[in-house]
Amino acid sequence: MITRTLLLFSAIICVGACQPEKKEILFPKTDLASVPLIPKPIKTVATHSAFGLDSNTVIYTSTQDPAFEKVGQFLSEKIKGKIGLDLAVNDNNSGKLERLIYINQSDSADLETPESYQLYVQKDTIFVNAKTAAGAFRGIQTLRQLIPEKSNDTLTDHPLWLIPTGKIVDAPKFEYRGAMLDVARHFFTVDEVKKYIDILAYYKYNTIHLHLSDDQGWRIEIKSWPKLTEVGAKTEVGGGEGGFYTQEQYKDIVQYAEDRHMTVIPEIDMPGHSNAASLSYPFLNGNGKSLKPYTGTRVGFSTFDAQKDTVYSFLDDVIGEIAAITPGPYFHAGGDESHVTKKNDYILFVEKVEKLVQKHGKKMIGWNEIAQANLDPSSVAQLWNESHSAIKAAENGLKVILSPSERTYVDMKYDSISEYGLTWAGLIPVDVAYNWNPETYVEGLPRESIIGIEAPLWSETISNSAELEYLAFPRVIGIAELGWSPAEHCNWEEYKQRLAQQVPYLNQMEVNYYPSPLIDWKKE
Repeated sequence: MITRTLLLFSAIICVGACQPEKKEILFPKTDLASVPLIPKPIKTVATHSAFGLDSNTVIYTSTQDPAFEKVGQFLSEKIKGKIGLDLAVNDNNSGKLERLIYINQSDSADLETPESYQLYVQKDTIFVNAKTAAGAFRGIQTLRQLIPEKSNDTLTDHPLWLIPTGKIVDAPKFEYRGAMLDVARHFFTVDEVKKYIDILAYYKYNTIHLHLSDDQGWRIEIKSWPKLTEVGAKTEVGGGEGGFYTQEQYKDIVQYAEDRHMTVIPEIDMPGHSNAASLSYPFLNGNGKSLKPYTGTRVGFSTFDAQKDTVYSFLDDVIGEIAAITPGPYFHAGGDESHVTKKNDYILFVEKVEKLVQKHGKKMIGWNEIAQANLDPSSVAQLWNESHSAIKAAENGLKVILSPSERTYVDMKYDSISEYGLTWAGLIPVDVAYNWNPETYVEGLPRESIIGIEAPLWSETISNSAELEYLAFPRVIGIAELGWSPAEHCNWEEYKQRLAQQVPYLNQMEVNYYPSPLIDWKKE
């Protein structure tokens, strides 16, 4: 495979060498280190010249892995969308090659993780080196941020977009960098979910967690139990019409995320937060009360019956159908706020569900309450409100995802006058969401037990993309940096200057971000 790569690269060099001799361009001085990249890379070295991106640029990729060519195609599409240039990918017949972007599959020992990448920008060539397509994909997100909005039309007879030269060496701090979207309290369409995925991918998130069921609605088709959507999907908070994803629509979301090297984690919340399921099939109900559709926001009143074998047969089918169309390694089984479930029943339930998840080839994730049970070390506890439970989970060999509600719950209001959001975990202005160190936030929790962080967005107060974006952005941008960048690079005073310069991208994506007064936004 290395020989094939060398032959391809030699051919590319020959193509370039056969071009008519061109006049050297005198580029203005640049500073790669001053570009407002988010997340901030591990190491940036500027060489103060420029690569002139133009219509004579061609993208080439390593040939040994077809996924690398898909990364090249993705980059080409995004460049066209941003500045209008239509760059060929792996076109050996191009007669106009003057500059080259080469996305290279490398076996360098310096690439220590699957998502590590190296970016070398020279006057005529840009190299993106990575061991995996995921690493290459992270690298091209950085490259996208280096491309200016406006061209320099004074250096040649055609537009050039000047990319600062230098070297970037980068890798993620955490292997898991997630965002959760609650599509149960209010339903969000496939297109709305895809837009959220697109923006998350730009800031190097690698996981999208979908909260697919709750008291107010069931949001995914289960072919063996059709009433879940015939009955349970008809409601949402406030009395709206609800909705659900067919399995084909869900697979479309999964593939869309996969194309952006993001993993979908489905969540069926249980044994609590289960009114919509029990309304659909009353034998599931374990609270002894009559059932009716629920459109409010109260929690903790519902539960599955932990003592019925038929409940576990039902869950076996549900988990099996969802697992079969979810290629990622995880299934989230919820487990939070099950206040009316007896403790012994709760523990029994969680342990039985873990075995069902494992039966279908997945690892179980659950909210931190699951630490009460005796679980396999392959399972993961997601901390949201009780630090001691995360510590207990770690002591029992489980890994931990950090989602402390007072920092990462982006459904909280920014301030007292925020248009949307809740306040039970406190107000979370942009600086509070950023100013914490996940590695040391929970005293007594070993760093090696933390696999990453996640920003949950619960949807009690929002029902469409504009409202979603108002709460998520800019806070999830800062949380992206906390998940990727070394702690020593996460400095609020410096970060807020880079955040201020994200306006062109956010405007291009038509993001309804909250213009926090803490940020001196750089308006176009």
